[in-house]
Amino acid sequence: MMRIVSLLPSATEIVCALGMKDCMAGRSHECDYPPGVERLPALTAPRFDPEGASAEVDRRVKSILQNALSVYRVDADQLMALRPDVIVTQSQCEVCAVSENELNAALAQSINGPSPLVVSLKAASLEGVVADIERVAAALDVERKGAELTASIRQRMRRISERAAGAGSRPSLATIEWIDPLMSGGNWMPELIEIAGGRNLFGRAGEHSPRIGFDQLAAANPDAILIAPCGFGIERSLRELPALSRNPRWQRLAAVRSGRVYVADGNHYFNRPGPRLAESAEILAEILHPKLFDFGRQGEGWRRLP
Repeated sequence: MMRIVSLLPSATEIVCALGMKDCMAGRSHECDYPPGVERLPALTAPRFDPEGASAEVDRRVKSILQNALSVYRVDADQLMALRPDVIVTQSQCEVCAVSENELNAALAQSINGPSPLVVSLKAASLEGVVADIERVAAALDVERKGAELTASIRQRMRRISERAAGAGSRPSLATIEWIDPLMSGGNWMPELIEIAGGRNLFGRAGEHSPRIGFDQLAAANPDAILIAPCGFGIERSLRELPALSRNPRWQRLAAVRSGRVYVADGNHYFNRPGPRLAESAEILAEILHPKLFDFGRQGEGWRRLP
């Protein structure tokens, strides 16, 4: 049986969605979906304390990067013991998962004999996510499953887009991908917003998430705001909310005055470039056009701020 190691959560979700869960031998410390993968040995760990406020986490990560270190480490001894045939990693974001350099160093240290096939994902757009799924499927020799999966994702998003087109309005939406410093969603987020019938205000499709200032947020005065920080669940984001709401201009924003500020699970949705971006589009559709869409995501996937 093929032995697969995944070093980022979205890759684990892709592998499992392709029907190859039973072939997984190891995972990253952040891989937690689908249920059961957490029982696999974790091969990575952060070089920083991931707990604390957004600003504190940001400072710790920047300090590591300034010292030319990878944000995460790989357990080379355990990697060698697992003898993987395929390793799925990424090269899109140096703060999201193990870097290619860190993985290569671990492989040079740990692998004796034939080297495993390394599949490095690099999606920065929805088409890039589809291409990554197809690349993983090809590496695992399940191309047909890959074609079925990508066709299903495209169909679900097409249905949302077609129905949203009849809404009669496209509310402007600001997505908050990090709270302090303030960052908006880039990469595939602008595309998801358009599919769900919204008008994206910050960030460009295919480009990294941009830093924005509160002045920019206030000047744009969005109809709705979605707070979904990368790696944060709903409860953690709610604890971080004062970093935004204590600004005296917060209460004057149109989205705040109309009660259209939402907090979503940015850990499991939006920030994982894999199959559940379809669910992320459903969440956006429910938020932007609640009279047209109800996928049952409210509560588990997102909440409206009181």
